[in-house]
Amino acid sequence: MKFSSPDIAVHKPIPEPQENEYPVKAWGVEKFGENFKPLTIYRYQVGEYDVKFQIKFCGICHSDVHNVLNEMSTTRGSTYPIVPGHELVGTVVEVGDKVTRVKVGENVGVGCVRDSCLLCEVCDRGEECYCKRGFTHTYNTPKNKDYGHIGGNPEVQNWGGYSEFDVIHEHFIIKIPDDMPLEKAGPILCAGITMWSPLNHWGATDTTKKLNIGIVGIGGLGTMGIKLASALGHRVVAISSSDKKRELAKSKGATGYVVSNDPASVAAESGKLDLILNTVSAHHSLTPYITLLKTDGTLVNLGCIAAPMQYNQFMLLLKRVSIAGSLIGGIPATQEVIDFCHKEQVYPDVKLVGVGDLERVYTELQENNSAAVRYVLDIKSFRGSE
Repeated sequence: MKFSSPDIAVHKPIPEPQENEYPVKAWGVEKFGENFKPLTIYRYQVGEYDVKFQIKFCGICHSDVHNVLNEMSTTRGSTYPIVPGHELVGTVVEVGDKVTRVKVGENVGVGCVRDSCLLCEVCDRGEECYCKRGFTHTYNTPKNKDYGHIGGNPEVQNWGGYSEFDVIHEHFIIKIPDDMPLEKAGPILCAGITMWSPLNHWGATDTTKKLNIGIVGIGGLGTMGIKLASALGHRVVAISSSDKKRELAKSKGATGYVVSNDPASVAAESGKLDLILNTVSAHHSLTPYITLLKTDGTLVNLGCIAAPMQYNQFMLLLKRVSIAGSLIGGIPATQEVIDFCHKEQVYPDVKLVGVGDLERVYTELQENNSAAVRYVLDIKSFRGSE
């Protein structure tokens, strides 16, 4: 694993537990530049609105790689020790006295949002990831003392899902249907909602509409987008920089395919697409995608790219097209995509791995982000792994 920017990495050792905390086994990176190792972290005791659940699986997102290897920013480094993971799935083992949404024994999940103010107009309409005061990511973030929804030592960073248990306010819990495969549910809490949210916002979840939708990037995120858009009844066009993934894209539900580096291929679909979801996270040209849009079409960028993107503004004017962005989704939308995937049997392609595979998986994802599968950490692999 290749780490970046050592000068901005933050080191914040785990303090001794407070009286309202208990030890939990986790797997993380203790110091910048080190490999994964077993760690003891401390979760807080269940409060009146809290849910404690035993984690069984946790998806490995490419953003986990960025966070662990200190690649998320050139100015604000990751905090170590770091326990990553924001695709947590497990079973409830304890609930607070005032919890009404779930019961002991039910399966639940937690995605990218651990906390938000729950008071602003954005939170009020169920879009917690756009909280006006800022949402709290599931891990490697400070606890917002003003919100009051996270217990334990307020000075300790949040820990993610590469651990055996977690505790979270019931508002941020996602219910997982009893017969849904838990190992496949985790990635829906990230990849699934990342694709569902723009589909929903730009009208594609209205089943009375039949749209032409483009998906750029045929990796784990893009293939999930193809599956969702196809299951919603739309014509789906996969878009990639080469012809290598044509058959893969078609096997996931795409009926069209565009090679963005081939002018003839782009011309064949020029002006035909209502909506394009762009999953590419590396700097690239937007020109081919704008060419593919209809009048009033929208290109939605989903990749985290810090460098400014270039495009010809004249192209926007001539067709009144829009360039937009979208960040995961709120709690109601996340529940919607879980329920939709369960009903329609739309699941990500996953590969289970153990803690002994983490360095290999992280190196693979860092060097090549084109894998069409989502890796999922089996928490059972913690046992006997020291």
